[in-house]
Amino acid sequence: MCTWTLENFKCKRDKKGCDSRLRRTSATRTKKTRNEMSVKKFGKTEKRRAVRVLDLMEKAVTTETALANISSQDPSSPSSPFRVLISTMLSARTKDPVTEEASARLFSRFPDADSLSKADKNTVSSLIKPVLYYNVKAQRIIEVSKILVEKYGGSVPDNFDELLALPGVGRKTANCVLVYAFKLPAIPVDVHVHRISNRIGLVKTKNPETTEEELAMLYDKKYWVKVNELFVAFGQTICKPIVPRCKICDVRPLCNYYQSEVKTGKRPSSS
Repeated sequence: MCTWTLENFKCKRDKKGCDSRLRRTSATRTKKTRNEMSVKKFGKTEKRRAVRVLDLMEKAVTTETALANISSQDPSSPSSPFRVLISTMLSARTKDPVTEEASARLFSRFPDADSLSKADKNTVSSLIKPVLYYNVKAQRIIEVSKILVEKYGGSVPDNFDELLALPGVGRKTANCVLVYAFKLPAIPVDVHVHRISNRIGLVKTKNPETTEEELAMLYDKKYWVKVNELFVAFGQTICKPIVPRCKICDVRPLCNYYQSEVKTGKRPSSS
């Protein structure tokens, strides 16, 4: 049995056991607080609408993103997470077809972390060109490959914090690896996810990180793995950045942009 002093809120004895219980209690309170935030910020109506939007996107989308294509190539292979990680790093500010072609050329020469870690930078640069910043990205993916070999035996970690610690890996890339390589619940937010979720009116945010936090509260975890793939493919084919194809979009009855801008004639749309 332990006793507490009110002055310093510390346990007089059995400190290790008390600290452990305190951490568990704190974690429980944090989880409860997050759930309460979800209920307070997004009610049942908003959540049902968000799921309906996802369902309509799934019916409308007929193509797959580059990451979906890359991850589906021999997904049981130990090198599959490596390909997803490297391809995601290459994809920054680069169109999907360019990413896929560059990745195919790269992996035909360097199929795993061990081989890429020993590669010459100029050779890698020429293989991944014309992805944007190909020289910088070549240096980064070689550096990451070396870390994977030295620290993880050539494997890719399935832990968010460990992924985030890799050079050149941000939140979006780390979350993409979790979703596309390991099928773990996460919400990678790129320009498409940020733009479309705000355009439809699912969230009202100013940066991708806040968008990620709000979508994580809006959608139950079972939907997380779907969000990036559907939003990105939907943004590439239907909800385009400049002139969205509202006339063929089944999401428009639920879309704030369509109701307030297109339907009233303020903004154009295409078919």
